[in-house]
Amino acid sequence: MRAVQYSEHGGPEVLRVVEIADPRPGPADVVVRVEACALNRLDVVQRNGWFTLDGFTLPHIAGMDVAGTVVEVGTEVDASHVAVGDRVVVDPSLAGVSAGSSLNGRGDLHGELGVIGANADGGYAELCLAPASHVFRVPDTMPIEHAATFPTCHLTASHALFDVGRLAAGETVMIHAAGSGVSVAAIQQAKRAGAIVLATAGSASKVERALELGADHVLNNRTDDIVTWAHEVTDGRGVDVVLDHVGAALLAPSLFSLGIGGRLVTCGNTAGDEAVIPSLGHMFHKRISILGSDAYRPDEFGPAWNAFCTGDFDVHIDREYPLDGAGDAQEQLVSGDVFGKIVLRPQGT
Repeated sequence: MRAVQYSEHGGPEVLRVVEIADPRPGPADVVVRVEACALNRLDVVQRNGWFTLDGFTLPHIAGMDVAGTVVEVGTEVDASHVAVGDRVVVDPSLAGVSAGSSLNGRGDLHGELGVIGANADGGYAELCLAPASHVFRVPDTMPIEHAATFPTCHLTASHALFDVGRLAAGETVMIHAAGSGVSVAAIQQAKRAGAIVLATAGSASKVERALELGADHVLNNRTDDIVTWAHEVTDGRGVDVVLDHVGAALLAPSLFSLGIGGRLVTCGNTAGDEAVIPSLGHMFHKRISILGSDAYRPDEFGPAWNAFCTGDFDVHIDREYPLDGAGDAQEQLVSGDVFGKIVLRPQGT
Protein backbone atom coordinates (compact mmCIF):
# COMPACT_ATOMS: atom_id res chain seq x y z
CA MET A 1 0.00 0.00 0.00
CA ARG A 2 0.92 3.67 -0.29
CA ALA A 3 1.38 5.58 2.94
CA VAL A 4 2.77 8.89 4.16
CA GLN A 5 5.48 8.01 6.63
CA TYR A 6 8.30 9.83 8.40
CA SER A 7 11.48 8.32 9.81
CA GLU A 8 12.91 11.45 11.45
CA HIS A 9 11.54 14.56 13.12
CA GLY A 10 11.42 17.84 11.24
CA GLY A 11 9.31 20.02 8.98
CA PRO A 12 6.81 18.85 6.36
CA GLU A 13 9.70 17.76 4.14
CA VAL A 14 10.18 14.64 6.31
CA LEU A 15 6.78 13.32 5.20
CA ARG A 16 7.36 10.87 2.37
CA VAL A 17 4.99 8.76 0.30
CA VAL A 18 6.29 5.19 0.52
CA GLU A 19 5.22 1.70 -0.55
CA ILE A 20 4.97 -0.64 2.43
CA ALA A 21 3.35 -3.99 3.14
CA ASP A 22 -0.40 -4.10 3.65
CA PRO A 23 -1.44 -4.54 7.29
CA ARG A 24 -2.56 -8.06 8.24
CA PRO A 25 -5.42 -8.49 10.72
CA GLY A 26 -5.18 -10.47 13.91
CA PRO A 27 -8.12 -12.75 14.75
CA ALA A 28 -10.14 -9.86 16.24
CA ASP A 29 -9.02 -7.12 13.82
CA VAL A 30 -10.24 -5.54 10.59
CA VAL A 31 -8.42 -3.78 7.78
CA VAL A 32 -10.06 -0.55 6.60
CA ARG A 33 -9.55 1.01 3.17
CA VAL A 34 -9.07 4.62 4.23
CA GLU A 35 -11.34 6.95 2.30
CA ALA A 36 -10.99 9.96 4.59
CA CYS A 37 -8.64 10.89 7.43
CA ALA A 38 -8.98 14.16 9.35
CA LEU A 39 -5.89 16.01 10.59
CA ASN A 40 -5.15 16.99 14.18
CA ARG A 41 -2.49 19.17 15.79
CA LEU A 42 -0.87 16.12 17.35
CA ASP A 43 0.07 15.05 13.82
CA VAL A 44 2.25 18.14 13.54
CA VAL A 45 3.79 18.33 17.01
CA GLN A 46 4.85 14.68 16.88
CA ARG A 47 6.29 15.15 13.39
CA ASN A 48 8.27 18.15 14.65
CA GLY A 49 9.41 16.24 17.73
CA TRP A 50 8.07 18.90 20.09
CA PHE A 51 6.01 16.28 21.93
CA THR A 52 5.34 12.58 21.48
CA LEU A 53 2.98 10.22 23.24
CA ASP A 54 4.43 7.44 25.33
CA GLY A 55 5.08 4.49 23.06
CA PHE A 56 5.73 6.60 19.95
CA THR A 57 8.35 5.14 17.61
CA LEU A 58 9.83 5.94 14.22
CA PRO A 59 9.02 5.36 11.42
CA HIS A 60 5.46 6.56 11.96
CA ILE A 61 2.22 6.91 10.01
CA ALA A 62 -0.01 9.63 11.49
CA GLY A 63 -3.77 10.04 11.25
CA MET A 64 -6.11 9.43 14.20
CA ASP A 65 -9.47 10.10 12.57
CA VAL A 66 -10.13 7.31 10.06
CA ALA A 67 -13.22 6.43 8.05
CA GLY A 68 -13.56 4.06 5.14
CA THR A 69 -14.62 0.59 4.03
CA VAL A 70 -13.72 -2.75 5.62
CA VAL A 71 -11.77 -4.90 3.15
CA GLU A 72 -10.57 -7.74 5.39
CA VAL A 73 -11.63 -9.22 8.75
CA GLY A 74 -9.96 -11.55 11.23
CA THR A 75 -11.12 -15.09 11.89
CA GLU A 76 -12.86 -14.23 15.16
CA VAL A 77 -14.78 -11.18 13.94
CA ASP A 78 -18.56 -11.42 14.33
CA ALA A 79 -20.19 -10.55 10.99
CA SER A 80 -23.23 -9.17 12.81
CA HIS A 81 -20.97 -6.44 14.18
CA VAL A 82 -18.85 -5.70 11.12
CA ALA A 83 -18.25 -7.38 7.77
CA VAL A 84 -16.31 -6.84 4.57
CA GLY A 85 -17.93 -4.00 2.62
CA ASP A 86 -19.19 -2.10 5.66
CA ARG A 87 -18.50 1.63 5.79
CA VAL A 88 -17.03 2.39 9.21
CA VAL A 89 -15.50 5.02 11.46
CA VAL A 90 -12.64 4.01 13.77
CA ASP A 91 -12.34 4.69 17.49
CA PRO A 92 -8.60 5.48 17.65
CA SER A 93 -8.17 4.82 21.38
CA LEU A 94 -6.81 1.34 22.08
CA ALA A 95 -8.40 1.12 25.52
CA GLY A 96 -10.63 -1.90 25.93
CA VAL A 97 -9.16 -3.90 23.03
CA SER A 98 -9.70 -7.65 23.23
CA ALA A 99 -6.92 -10.22 23.49
CA GLY A 100 -7.62 -11.44 19.95
CA SER A 101 -6.48 -8.16 18.45
CA SER A 102 -2.87 -7.55 17.47
CA LEU A 103 -3.32 -4.07 18.99
CA ASN A 104 -4.33 -5.21 22.49
CA GLY A 105 -2.39 -4.58 25.68
CA ARG A 106 -2.11 -0.80 25.28
CA GLY A 107 -5.19 0.32 27.17
CA ASP A 108 -3.86 2.24 30.17
CA LEU A 109 -5.92 5.45 30.14
CA HIS A 110 -3.46 7.23 32.42
CA GLY A 111 -0.26 5.58 31.25
CA GLU A 112 0.95 4.34 27.87
CA LEU A 113 -2.37 4.47 26.06
CA GLY A 114 -2.24 3.22 22.49
CA VAL A 115 -3.80 5.53 19.90
CA ILE A 116 -4.14 4.73 16.22
CA GLY A 117 -2.30 7.46 14.34
CA ALA A 118 -0.41 8.64 17.42
CA ASN A 119 1.70 5.71 18.62
CA ALA A 120 0.30 3.07 16.26
CA ASP A 121 0.08 3.39 12.48
CA GLY A 122 -2.84 5.53 11.38
CA GLY A 123 -4.83 6.86 8.47
CA TYR A 124 -2.27 8.69 6.33
CA ALA A 125 -2.33 5.54 4.21
CA GLU A 126 -4.47 3.56 1.83
CA LEU A 127 -5.15 0.91 4.48
CA CYS A 128 -5.40 0.98 8.28
CA LEU A 129 -5.51 -1.81 10.86
CA ALA A 130 -8.08 -1.48 13.67
CA PRO A 131 -9.62 -3.72 16.35
CA ALA A 132 -13.02 -4.96 15.19
CA SER A 133 -14.46 -3.81 18.53
CA HIS A 134 -13.39 -0.26 17.71
CA VAL A 135 -15.15 0.26 14.39
CA PHE A 136 -18.69 1.57 14.05
CA ARG A 137 -20.92 1.46 11.01
CA VAL A 138 -21.47 4.73 9.13
CA PRO A 139 -25.06 5.40 7.99
CA ASP A 140 -25.59 5.09 4.25
CA THR A 141 -26.74 8.70 4.09
CA MET A 142 -23.61 10.13 5.75
CA PRO A 143 -20.70 11.24 3.52
CA ILE A 144 -17.64 9.26 4.57
CA GLU A 145 -15.59 12.43 5.02
CA HIS A 146 -18.13 13.66 7.58
CA ALA A 147 -17.56 10.50 9.62
CA ALA A 148 -13.80 11.22 9.65
CA THR A 149 -14.37 14.57 11.36
CA PHE A 150 -15.98 12.87 14.34
CA PRO A 151 -13.64 10.79 16.54
CA THR A 152 -10.99 13.02 18.11
CA CYS A 153 -12.95 16.27 18.11
CA HIS A 154 -16.31 15.03 19.32
CA LEU A 155 -14.96 12.65 21.95
CA THR A 156 -12.51 15.26 23.27
CA ALA A 157 -15.33 17.80 23.48
CA SER A 158 -17.98 15.57 25.04
CA HIS A 159 -15.62 14.05 27.61
CA ALA A 160 -14.30 17.49 28.61
CA LEU A 161 -17.68 19.22 28.78
CA PHE A 162 -19.80 16.60 30.47
CA ASP A 163 -17.68 13.87 32.08
CA VAL A 164 -15.02 16.22 33.45
CA GLY A 165 -16.67 19.65 33.44
CA ARG A 166 -20.13 18.44 34.57
CA LEU A 167 -21.81 21.01 32.33
CA ALA A 168 -25.55 21.08 32.95
CA ALA A 169 -28.56 22.57 31.20
CA GLY A 170 -28.98 26.25 32.02
CA GLU A 171 -25.31 26.80 32.84
CA THR A 172 -23.02 29.11 30.88
CA VAL A 173 -19.91 27.82 29.13
CA MET A 174 -17.15 29.79 27.42
CA ILE A 175 -15.45 27.95 24.55
CA HIS A 176 -12.22 29.30 23.09
CA ALA A 177 -10.77 28.83 19.58
CA ALA A 178 -14.22 28.58 18.05
CA GLY A 179 -12.84 27.74 14.60
CA SER A 180 -11.04 24.58 15.71
CA GLY A 181 -12.51 21.14 15.21
CA VAL A 182 -12.85 20.48 18.95
CA SER A 183 -14.63 23.79 19.53
CA VAL A 184 -16.93 23.40 16.51
CA ALA A 185 -18.05 20.14 18.11
CA ALA A 186 -18.20 21.58 21.63
CA ILE A 187 -20.36 24.57 20.70
CA GLN A 188 -22.96 22.30 19.16
CA GLN A 189 -22.85 19.72 21.95
CA ALA A 190 -23.23 22.37 24.65
CA LYS A 191 -26.20 23.95 22.88
CA ARG A 192 -27.91 20.59 22.49
CA ALA A 193 -27.43 20.02 26.22
CA GLY A 194 -29.26 23.27 27.01
CA ALA A 195 -26.26 25.40 27.98
CA ILE A 196 -25.73 29.07 27.18
CA VAL A 197 -22.64 29.27 24.97
CA LEU A 198 -20.06 32.04 24.86
CA ALA A 199 -17.53 31.51 22.06
CA THR A 200 -14.29 33.33 21.36
CA ALA A 201 -12.08 33.23 18.29
CA GLY A 202 -9.17 35.11 16.78
CA SER A 203 -10.85 36.64 13.73
CA ALA A 204 -14.10 38.35 12.81
CA SER A 205 -14.99 35.65 10.28
CA LYS A 206 -14.59 32.85 12.81
CA VAL A 207 -16.65 34.78 15.35
CA GLU A 208 -19.48 35.09 12.82
CA ARG A 209 -19.35 31.42 11.96
CA ALA A 210 -19.52 30.53 15.66
CA LEU A 211 -22.86 32.33 15.76
CA GLU A 212 -24.03 30.17 12.85
CA LEU A 213 -23.12 27.07 14.87
CA GLY A 214 -25.43 28.22 17.66
CA ALA A 215 -23.26 30.24 20.04
CA ASP A 216 -25.34 32.74 22.03
CA HIS A 217 -22.56 35.33 22.47
CA VAL A 218 -19.29 35.72 20.56
CA LEU A 219 -16.10 37.76 20.92
CA ASN A 220 -12.83 38.35 19.09
CA ASN A 221 -10.31 37.24 21.73
CA ARG A 222 -7.43 39.12 20.08
CA THR A 223 -9.01 42.56 20.07
CA ASP A 224 -11.57 42.62 22.88
CA ASP A 225 -11.61 42.22 26.68
CA ILE A 226 -12.72 38.68 27.46
CA VAL A 227 -13.24 39.18 31.21
CA THR A 228 -15.37 42.32 30.92
CA TRP A 229 -17.48 40.72 28.19
CA ALA A 230 -17.99 37.46 30.11
CA HIS A 231 -19.32 39.32 33.13
CA GLU A 232 -21.47 41.66 31.04
CA VAL A 233 -23.33 38.88 29.23
CA THR A 234 -23.86 36.93 32.47
CA ASP A 235 -25.17 39.98 34.40
CA GLY A 236 -22.07 40.02 36.56
CA ARG A 237 -22.15 36.37 37.65
CA GLY A 238 -19.33 35.08 35.48
CA VAL A 239 -19.46 31.83 33.53
CA ASP A 240 -19.88 28.38 35.05
CA VAL A 241 -17.44 26.51 32.80
CA VAL A 242 -14.58 27.43 30.49
CA LEU A 243 -13.43 24.87 27.91
CA ASP A 244 -9.92 25.69 26.75
CA HIS A 245 -7.40 23.88 24.57
CA VAL A 246 -5.36 27.00 23.72
CA GLY A 247 -3.44 26.97 26.99
CA ALA A 248 -1.11 29.62 28.39
CA ALA A 249 -2.29 32.53 26.23
CA LEU A 250 -5.85 32.49 27.61
CA LEU A 251 -5.39 31.07 31.11
CA ALA A 252 -5.66 34.38 33.00
CA PRO A 253 -8.79 35.73 31.26
CA SER A 254 -10.38 32.30 31.52
CA LEU A 255 -9.90 32.18 35.30
CA PHE A 256 -11.11 35.74 35.85
CA SER A 257 -14.20 35.08 33.67
CA LEU A 258 -15.43 32.31 35.96
CA GLY A 259 -18.06 32.89 38.59
CA ILE A 260 -18.41 31.32 42.03
CA GLY A 261 -17.72 27.58 41.83
CA GLY A 262 -16.59 27.89 38.23
CA ARG A 263 -14.67 25.13 36.46
CA LEU A 264 -11.85 25.64 33.97
CA VAL A 265 -11.49 22.48 31.89
CA THR A 266 -8.24 22.21 29.97
CA CYS A 267 -7.76 19.69 27.17
CA GLY A 268 -4.90 21.18 25.15
CA ASN A 269 -1.85 23.42 25.15
CA THR A 270 -1.55 24.89 21.66
CA ALA A 271 -0.15 28.19 22.96
CA GLY A 272 2.38 26.59 25.31
CA ASP A 273 2.67 24.11 28.13
CA GLU A 274 3.80 26.43 30.94
CA ALA A 275 1.37 28.89 32.49
CA VAL A 276 1.19 31.10 35.58
CA ILE A 277 -1.90 31.19 37.75
CA PRO A 278 -2.45 34.95 38.08
CA SER A 279 -4.19 34.95 41.47
CA LEU A 280 -4.47 32.15 43.98
CA GLY A 281 -6.61 34.46 46.08
CA HIS A 282 -9.15 34.77 43.27
CA MET A 283 -9.24 30.98 42.94
CA PHE A 284 -9.92 30.16 46.57
CA HIS A 285 -12.20 33.14 47.16
CA LYS A 286 -14.38 32.10 44.18
CA ARG A 287 -13.98 28.34 44.77
CA ILE A 288 -12.66 27.86 41.26
CA SER A 289 -11.46 24.46 39.99
CA ILE A 290 -8.93 23.74 37.26
CA LEU A 291 -9.70 20.34 35.77
CA GLY A 292 -7.57 18.36 33.36
CA SER A 293 -9.58 16.41 30.81
CA ASP A 294 -8.05 12.96 30.51
CA ALA A 295 -8.57 10.27 27.85
CA TYR A 296 -12.15 9.21 27.18
CA ARG A 297 -13.27 5.72 28.20
CA PRO A 298 -14.18 2.99 25.68
CA ASP A 299 -17.85 3.10 26.67
CA GLU A 300 -18.15 6.78 25.68
CA PHE A 301 -17.51 6.37 21.95
CA GLY A 302 -20.64 4.47 20.94
CA PRO A 303 -23.19 6.80 22.58
CA ALA A 304 -21.39 9.87 21.23
CA TRP A 305 -21.34 8.35 17.73
CA ASN A 306 -25.06 7.56 17.91
CA ALA A 307 -25.76 11.16 18.97
CA PHE A 308 -23.68 12.43 16.05
CA CYS A 309 -25.52 10.20 13.59
CA THR A 310 -28.96 11.33 14.76
CA GLY A 311 -28.29 14.86 15.98
CA ASP A 312 -28.10 16.88 12.76
CA PHE A 313 -24.67 18.30 13.62
CA ASP A 314 -23.11 20.79 11.24
CA VAL A 315 -19.88 19.43 9.75
CA HIS A 316 -17.25 21.92 8.64
CA ILE A 317 -14.51 20.69 6.32
CA ASP A 318 -12.23 23.56 5.40
CA ARG A 319 -10.51 21.69 2.55
CA GLU A 320 -9.38 18.29 1.34
CA TYR A 321 -5.99 17.06 0.13
CA PRO A 322 -4.75 13.93 -1.64
CA LEU A 323 -2.34 11.62 0.16
CA ASP A 324 0.73 13.22 -1.43
CA GLY A 325 -0.51 16.61 -0.23
CA ALA A 326 -0.13 15.69 3.46
CA GLY A 327 2.69 18.20 3.99
CA ASP A 328 0.64 21.03 2.48
CA ALA A 329 -2.34 19.95 4.57
CA GLN A 330 -0.32 20.13 7.77
CA GLU A 331 1.06 23.54 6.84
CA GLN A 332 -2.48 24.75 6.27
CA LEU A 333 -3.44 23.49 9.73
CA VAL A 334 -0.49 25.26 11.35
CA SER A 335 -1.33 28.54 9.59
CA GLY A 336 -4.53 28.87 11.60
CA ASP A 337 -6.45 29.77 8.45
CA VAL A 338 -8.89 26.94 9.06
CA PHE A 339 -12.47 26.63 10.21
CA GLY A 340 -13.37 23.08 11.16
CA LYS A 341 -11.35 20.17 9.82
CA ILE A 342 -8.82 19.40 7.09
CA VAL A 343 -9.21 15.98 5.50
CA LEU A 344 -6.85 13.71 3.57
CA ARG A 345 -8.36 11.50 0.85
CA PRO A 346 -5.88 8.60 0.42
CA GLN A 347 -7.89 7.01 -2.39
CA GLY A 348 -7.78 10.22 -4.42
CA THR A 349 -11.56 10.77 -4.22
